[in-house]
Amino acid sequence: MIDIIIGSLLLGWETLIGYLSQHVVTCLIPAFFIAGAIATFIKKDAILKYFSPETNKLVSYGIASVSGTILAVCSCTILPMFAGILKKGSGLGPAITFLVAGPAINILAIIYTAQVLGLDLGIARAVAAIVISILIGLIMMKLFPAHDTETRKTFGAARKAAIASEAARPKWVVPVFFILLVAILLVGTSALDAFIRLLIVFFITIAISLLLIYYFTRDEITDWGMEIWDLTKKIFPILIIGTFALGVLSFFLPAEVFKPFIGDNSILANLFAAIVGTILYMPTLLEVPVIGTTLGYLTGSMAKGPALALLLTGPTVSLPSLLVLYRLIGGKKTVVYVCLIIVFATIAGFVFGNVF
Repeated sequence: MIDIIIGSLLLGWETLIGYLSQHVVTCLIPAFFIAGAIATFIKKDAILKYFSPETNKLVSYGIASVSGTILAVCSCTILPMFAGILKKGSGLGPAITFLVAGPAINILAIIYTAQVLGLDLGIARAVAAIVISILIGLIMMKLFPAHDTETRKTFGAARKAAIASEAARPKWVVPVFFILLVAILLVGTSALDAFIRLLIVFFITIAISLLLIYYFTRDEITDWGMEIWDLTKKIFPILIIGTFALGVLSFFLPAEVFKPFIGDNSILANLFAAIVGTILYMPTLLEVPVIGTTLGYLTGSMAKGPALALLLTGPTVSLPSLLVLYRLIGGKKTVVYVCLIIVFATIAGFVFGNVF
C-alpha cells in the first residue's frame, strides 16, 4: 500500500515537473504577457467591435473560431487569453468559441496531425474544431444571456471613455506590439535549436522594449504588469495543483486500460474517448503521439472516430483547465461547457468514423 502511494505521488511529481519544464517558459509566460496586454493596451472599442454582444454573429464567431490558428496553445495556456478577452468586454459566446477553437485549430497541431495520423484526420480535426466551437459559443450565449446583458451595460458606457493617450499613438504600434508578443510564443514552442530560439527571442525582446520606451506611458506599462500579476496569481496555482493531481490519477489509470474500449466507431467508443480526453491533460502537440502510439491508432488498436473525439477534447479541455475555468466563469457555466464539448466531440467522432 505504501509503495502504491509513493509511486502515485512520484508520478504526480514527475508530471508536474515535466509540465513546468516544458511549458512555463515557452508557453505560459508569453501567454500571460499577451493576456495582460490584451487587458491593458487593446481599446475597449476593438474588442466590442468584433467580439461584442452587438456585433454581427457571422463576423464575431467567424473571427473567434479561427483566431487561434497562429497560437500554439493548449487548454491551459489559452485560459489567460480567454480571461483577458472577457475582462475587456467580449460577449460570452465569441469568447467561448475562441476558448474551444484555439487549442484545436492552431496550424502546428493541424499540420502535425495530418503528417503523423493522416491527412483525413488532420482535415477532420480542423473542420470539426471550427464548427463545434461556433455551435458551443452560440449555445452558451443563449443559455446564459445575463452575461451579455451585463456586458452591454458596463461596456456600452465605457466606449466613450477610451484612453486619450492612445489617440496620439501611431496606429501601427499596438498591432506590431502584439505581433512581437505572439512571435515570442511561436518561437518558444518551435522546433528550432535552443540557442537559435534564445537569440531570436532576445532580439524580439529588444524590439518590444523600444516600443514600450517610445510609444507607451509609464502608467500603461505599470497597468500591464499588474494585469499580468493578477492573471498569474489567479490561474497558476490552480494549474500546479490540477497537474499534480492528474499525474497521480494516471498512476491508477494508465492509458493501456482504455484500449479495449476505443477499438471501433460505435457511439459508446466515441463517448468514452471524448470523456477520457476531457480528463487528461495533453500539452500542445502531445496529443498526436499519445493517440498514434500510446493508444495505438497507428497500429489499429484505436479507431479513427474515437481518435477524432480525443483530438477535439484532449487539447481543448483538461482537469487542470476546468478547475481554472470554474474560477473564471463559475460552476454552472463550466459544467454546461464541458458537457457540450463531450457531446459534440462524440457526434463528430461518430460521424467521421462511420461516414468518411
